[in-house]
Amino acid sequence: MNATVRPRPAVMRITDAAAERLLHIMSRRDPPAAAVRVGVKNGGCAGMSYTLDYANEIGPRDDVVEVKGVKVIIDPKAILFLLGTEMDFKTDKLSAQFVFNNPNQTSACGCGESVAITPAKPDALETRADA
Repeated sequence: MNATVRPRPAVMRITDAAAERLLHIMSRRDPPAAAVRVGVKNGGCAGMSYTLDYANEIGPRDDVVEVKGVKVIIDPKAILFLLGTEMDFKTDKLSAQFVFNNPNQTSACGCGESVAITPAKPDALETRADA
C-alpha cells in the first residue's frame, strides 16, 4: 500500500494586512528579525494574552506559517490554543493593532488586553495531521 503524504494545514492563518505590517516592523529592527514568534501566556483579567516576539531561530517542534515573505513561528506550547486562529491587522480612528480571530476564545476582558481560551481537543491535531 502506497501512502500519500499530504501537507498538513497551518495552525494559523495570517492575513495579507498582518503580513505586510509584520514585514514593516521586522525590517525596522537592526538587524532585521528573521521571524515573529506567536504564543499565549497566562495573565490579565480574562486569564490569557497573546504574545508576539522577534525570533531568529526556528526550533524543531515549531510550526511555521509563511505569508508574503514573513515567517510566523507558532510556539509549540500554544498550538492547541491557537489552532484555527486568523491573525489580522486592523486600523481604525483610534487604534492600529494585531487582532486574533480565535475559534477557541470563549471570552475577553473589557479592555481587550486578555482573553479566555479553551484549548482545542487533542483529536483536532490528529484531524489536522490527516487533512
